[in-house]
Amino acid sequence: MEQRHLGRTGLRVSRIGLGTLTWGRDTDEHDAADLLKTFWEAGGTLVDTADVYGDGEAEYLLGRLIEGLVPRRDLIISTKAGSVPDPDIRVDCSRGHLLSALDDSLARLGTDYVDIWQIHSYDPCTPLEETLQALDVAVSSGRVRYAGVSNFCGWQLAKAGTWQLTAPGTRTRLAATQLEYSLLQRGIEREVLPAALDLGIGLLPSSPLGRGVLTGKYRNSTPADSRGASEHLA
Repeated sequence: MEQRHLGRTGLRVSRIGLGTLTWGRDTDEHDAADLLKTFWEAGGTLVDTADVYGDGEAEYLLGRLIEGLVPRRDLIISTKAGSVPDPDIRVDCSRGHLLSALDDSLARLGTDYVDIWQIHSYDPCTPLEETLQALDVAVSSGRVRYAGVSNFCGWQLAKAGTWQLTAPGTRTRLAATQLEYSLLQRGIEREVLPAALDLGIGLLPSSPLGRGVLTGKYRNSTPADSRGASEHLA
C-alpha cells in the first residue's frame, strides 16, 4: 500500500486508514481481528480510534490485538480526546481533562505512546491556547509523537495552526486535521482544505465512502449488519 507523508512532517502513513468507530459495539473481537490482520497484510499502517468510541472499548480492543496479532511497531495509532458522554457538556478540551484522557487511552491501548493524538472537537468554553498547550505537554513528555485536531472548521483550524507557529516558546506544529470528506460531503473544500494546505497540515478524511452509501449497499434495503441499521450510529 502506498505510504504518504502526513502534512509537512516526516511521519509516513498508509494512504488508507482503518477506522474503529464500531469496535466494541457493532464489531466484535473476532471481526476486528480479521479486519486488522487483513489491513496489516495489505500494507496498511494507520489505525484511527478515539477514547469515546464504544465508551473506550474500541481502544481496549485494539490494545488487546496489538502484539498478539500485529506488532505495535508496524502500526501508526491515532486517537482522540475532548468529546465527553455528558449530554450537558459534550466537549471538554481543558488541559486537565485532555491529559487525563490521554493517560486513560494509553492504558487501554497498552502502549506508552500514540503516534498521533487529536483534539476531537473545538471547545468554545475553553481558551484555544489552553487546549493547544495540552498538545505541547503531551508531545514534550513523549506520550505523543504528532498532534492534530478533528472537526475544526476553517477559521478554527487557521487560528490553531497560526497560534502554534507564532506563539512564543517551543510549540508543537499541527500535523493533521480530520473531518468527514467524500463525494457526498465536500464542504471542507471551501475553507478547511485551503487552510490546511497553507499551513502544511495533513488531511485525514473520515467516512470517505459516505458512511457506506457509496458502496451501494443501501440501494434496495438496509442490511442488518450495516451502519444504517446500528442503534448507535444510524
